[in-house]
Amino acid sequence: MRFIIRTLAAAVALWVAIQLVDGIEVAAPSGSAGYWGVLLVVALIFGLVNAIVKPIVKSLGCAIIVLTLGLFLLVINAAMLLLTGWIAGQLDIPFHVDNFYPAAFWGAIIVSLVSWLLGLFIPDND
Repeated sequence: MRFIIRTLAAAVALWVAIQLVDGIEVAAPSGSAGYWGVLLVVALIFGLVNAIVKPIVKSLGCAIIVLTLGLFLLVINAAMLLLTGWIAGQLDIPFHVDNFYPAAFWGAIIVSLVSWLLGLFIPDND
């Protein structure tokens, strides 16, 4: 159940990023069931990318992260959003991230902030 709630929170965070950042778009009619279905699938892809690829990239870039006092994590988050857009394109899912800056960079910041805010309201079973 927690996985479903986290995926829904990620879909909402992606929706906010789509609304606020030019260059991140879903090519489905806004407000339709297909639109929200695309967002859910993209949220699943984004979750998988963050669970599988992101730890590897963070461990390889550990020295750069330390040297930049953690600011390089913004670049990694943007790269994960760009990778999600690329994977969605390969799977013929109508989600697209135009370029690294400003679309992926600001989009990743917005997705991170909204996910964090929504995570405050999602109960943790610890």
